[in-house]
Amino acid sequence: MTTPGLGKRAERALDRQLEYQRSKSKQSMGREEEMAAWMAAWSNEVRQKLENLGQIAGNASVLEVGSGAHGLIFFFDAAERIGVDPLADHYRDLFPAWQHRATTMAAFGEQLPFDDARFDIVLCDNVVDHAANPRRIIEEIARVLRPGGMLYFSVNVHHPIYHWAATAHAAWRAVGIPFEITPFADHTVHLTPSAARKLFAGLPFKRLAEGDDVGEVKRRGPGHVRHLGDRLKHLFYKNARYELIGERLPT
Repeated sequence: MTTPGLGKRAERALDRQLEYQRSKSKQSMGREEEMAAWMAAWSNEVRQKLENLGQIAGNASVLEVGSGAHGLIFFFDAAERIGVDPLADHYRDLFPAWQHRATTMAAFGEQLPFDDARFDIVLCDNVVDHAANPRRIIEEIARVLRPGGMLYFSVNVHHPIYHWAATAHAAWRAVGIPFEITPFADHTVHLTPSAARKLFAGLPFKRLAEGDDVGEVKRRGPGHVRHLGDRLKHLFYKNARYELIGERLPT
């Protein structure tokens, strides 16, 4: 599958994601019930967060952008559940135990195949840092979400040093140097908290709830220190979580 402007970094991230999920599918055989229980618990938690801020209609139509192998949509209580992911056709075969619980289609978040104001709720959980154009995905979400509809969005955020390192990694890969660092190959961007917030700048969303756990991640540190990389994580936090719940405003 291709999309205009996907780019080598996004293509590589997509290839690596498929490789990882193929391996995970083999490793998870016999553990499907355990995994489904965890997925259901997380999906119910996100739904409760939304319900705490606004009413969810009994006939709600819900879309997850980047539903992936283990998305929120598969156990989200709603009348209509749709998930889009570039690898959806593969995931239906790799994880049949729950993929059938939603309608899934292979599509990119930058080009959602839906009419304007189509959905009551849109979910996008830790997806955009693997994509070609994170801002474009948020614009598309704003387009397909009806006025008054709700968005649940999250993404991992990091100390600025990881953005600089990712930029350097992309530069040497672009000129053909074969040395590859796994975290930078798996992601197209390493967002800081401020960069994550700026994804929504100028778009018709009212922020109902917003925050991150950077302070907690800094306090917690990497746990057992095994090597220099773990020591650096005490100084430069990695994989904190930015979360936003928004309401689509009329335009």
